[in-house]
Amino acid sequence: MSGRSISNALVDEHVDTSPTVLVSTWDDGLFVVTGQTTRQEFANQSVRGLASDGRGGALFIVGGHSLCRRTSDGAVTTLATSELDLACCMAVDDVIYVGTDDARLLCFSGSRNLEALRGFEAVAGRDTWYAGSAVIDGRVVGPPLGIRSMTATSDRTVLLVNVHVGGIPRSADGGASWQPTLDIRHDVHEVCAHPTRPGLVAAAAADGLHVSRDGGATWTAEQRGLHASYCSAVAFLGDDVVVAASTDHFASEGAIYRRAVDGDDGLTLVESGLPRWTNGIVDTGCISVRNSIAALVDRAGRMYMSADAGLTWAFVVDDLPLAGSLLIY
Repeated sequence: MSGRSISNALVDEHVDTSPTVLVSTWDDGLFVVTGQTTRQEFANQSVRGLASDGRGGALFIVGGHSLCRRTSDGAVTTLATSELDLACCMAVDDVIYVGTDDARLLCFSGSRNLEALRGFEAVAGRDTWYAGSAVIDGRVVGPPLGIRSMTATSDRTVLLVNVHVGGIPRSADGGASWQPTLDIRHDVHEVCAHPTRPGLVAAAAADGLHVSRDGGATWTAEQRGLHASYCSAVAFLGDDVVVAASTDHFASEGAIYRRAVDGDDGLTLVESGLPRWTNGIVDTGCISVRNSIAALVDRAGRMYMSADAGLTWAFVVDDLPLAGSLLIY
């Protein structure tokens, strides 16, 4: 595609060229990156909230109102539509949970209707939630109050929803009732559960990395080793947790750090093929992991991949439009 380059690093022995990486963008569709080929779908449309459907395919939101599924061979089906502004989604067994830009939580179970989970609207402290904002060049900008990310523990017994700005409400009964956990003052940007350890959850927040070992009921904070505390994306990679950090959401550069999930060491900088500084932040949803393969994309549209659980990285694609999320097939 014109204006987008594929690095020769793709043929490096450290990078597996077989995985397909989906890249959603805020206003220019979905990019499908496989080996040295990049293909665009849904051009000139917003695509958000990439998530695995648990069946080898992908879920995402098109145009802010359509929940869609894409199979591994590229066939796309619209599952449901809504007048609400949809922000993100996740599949838990046969149920798909969908978060909105006004901090509602919906569910889809095959009827083509998105039904509101009323228990989420009654969570304690909801009246204190607020939209994130900043003053840039004299203008107030920032995302609306909304659901930014969601996760479920690996045993599917606990749901965790990251509200921006509203902390991390938690449900242990399939979404019928919710309790607040990490306080809104931490300004959480992403929550992520470990793929095989049910109690282990991590969150990227404005005041650092937060880790829970009891399924999100309680949290501990970590800032040691970070150059700045504003963390915007988090994922589990092998025996480690990786997190993106910068000075603020609009920073011109950021960095990627990691630490072992066990033990009490601080965070260490990830390089080994990654630049010392990413070009802008790596935002919510912009680190994706599948087994030992990982991918990340920064605000400038530069994507990097690792095939060895993050020990080495290679530059893959340049000049993607502003990315909203990644998913490795």
